[in-house]
Amino acid sequence: MQKVLCVFGTRPDAIKMAPVVLELLRRPAHFDLKVAVTGQHRQMLDQVLSAFEIVPDFDLNIMTQGQTLAQVTTRSLNGLDPILAAEKPDWVLAQGDTTTTFVAALAAFYHGAKFGHVEAGLRTGNPRDPFPEEMNRLLTTRLATLHFPPTPEAAANLKADGVGDAAIVLSGNTVIDALLEVAAKPYVPIDPILTEILSDPRPMLLVTTHRRENWGEPMGRIGVAVRQIVDAFPEVVAVVPWHLNPLVRAALTPSLAGHPRIKLIEPQEYVPFVKLEQKSTLILTDSGGVQEEAPSLGKPVLVARETTERPEGIAAGTAKLVGTDTALIVAEASHLLADPEAYAVMARAVSPYGDGHAAQRIADALEKPPT
Repeated sequence: MQKVLCVFGTRPDAIKMAPVVLELLRRPAHFDLKVAVTGQHRQMLDQVLSAFEIVPDFDLNIMTQGQTLAQVTTRSLNGLDPILAAEKPDWVLAQGDTTTTFVAALAAFYHGAKFGHVEAGLRTGNPRDPFPEEMNRLLTTRLATLHFPPTPEAAANLKADGVGDAAIVLSGNTVIDALLEVAAKPYVPIDPILTEILSDPRPMLLVTTHRRENWGEPMGRIGVAVRQIVDAFPEVVAVVPWHLNPLVRAALTPSLAGHPRIKLIEPQEYVPFVKLEQKSTLILTDSGGVQEEAPSLGKPVLVARETTERPEGIAAGTAKLVGTDTALIVAEASHLLADPEAYAVMARAVSPYGDGHAAQRIADALEKPPT
């Protein structure tokens, strides 16, 4: 039996690690599993834990108002250090590109534990875009024992970085495991605002924006674009679950507040957000996870970023990179909303991100890790 410590700290981390946690729990003869959360995103993390009925064994609760990246890093490392010292896991698992993930890999290295990197190999090629995620990925790769890339392109990136074939297990993306499970379940909203949105027959533009590199003027341009799209298409409603960060709200309020067909709603828990994705007509986002989820639901995605570490969606035709230029966002959204044929091409494109069995492949590999 192998001792495994799964570590995560943000809402996207939790969504993508939940299928892995649940799969390992289904194999008690092979794995002694513990879960540690840093609480890098406190409220949003707790929502996902509740949705998947995961109770952490350790909760570092590092979140403080206005914390810096250095504080997130040091608090996470100081919190994980005694846990690894006491538990002595064979494996530490974490996913993606958050500071929590990099720190988990570093803590595993310090304690001589093997580290498995879920969603490994994503790259933009620019160490400062996105910041700090791209550097977190690069550093985590150097510390990892076993790499679980979601796509062949990600696997190729790892090989280009010098990772040997024996340390790479092509798994697919665990976000699709989580998504397909939730999407198939019936859902009755409690919030009357959400009930109204989900029952509205009009076309819906779903908008999410939160990334650090878009704070300030770039996010303001995104907001202006959303308003212009809604003004140009009187039948369209925009729904914006806006991030709790006050910098995000300050950037979006001038252009979005007060419009009768722009619904500014609080951040949604994972299950209702998936239902919003299913209901949407078109999605505008700077979220990496949404870029992966939407194609499996047949929803075209406009990516409001200058670069993306998920080029597979662009290549497959399920997503378009539009950056934060107001005119370009409006033009691409208008094209899709006005041209049913162009819309259908994107909506019917095959998702490149997985088949819903990634967590099984990861658990299989941990049972019999490559030699």
